[in-house]
Amino acid sequence: MEVEPRLGSKIFYKIGEVSRLTKLPAYVLRFWESEFRFLNPKKSRGNQRLYVQRDIETVLEIKRMLYDEGHTLEGVKRYWVRRGRVASRPLPPKEMAKKLRGDLQAIVKIIDSHAG
Repeated sequence: MEVEPRLGSKIFYKIGEVSRLTKLPAYVLRFWESEFRFLNPKKSRGNQRLYVQRDIETVLEIKRMLYDEGHTLEGVKRYWVRRGRVASRPLPPKEMAKKLRGDLQAIVKIIDSHAG
């Protein structure tokens, strides 16, 4: 029988433990890492995610905002930006190019709508 981990009882927690603590599937935790760049657990030599207590508290706050308060992903991202928690790692080049392309297309639409 596996003992249920308790928050604060360890320094590092593996993704399975965080999944049980937060009652979120591991795939949701991995998805949130891609959406919330500041949620960036360390990786072990074996490439396993190692969450610290602050990471878990952040996950629980994101969960509360999304599931209990009904915020959207974009709304939660804006909240964290306002709190000063921004991306700790840059976007990969393809994602950055896609984002810039979208921004430029929006700018061109604005210019076109005012040019006519």
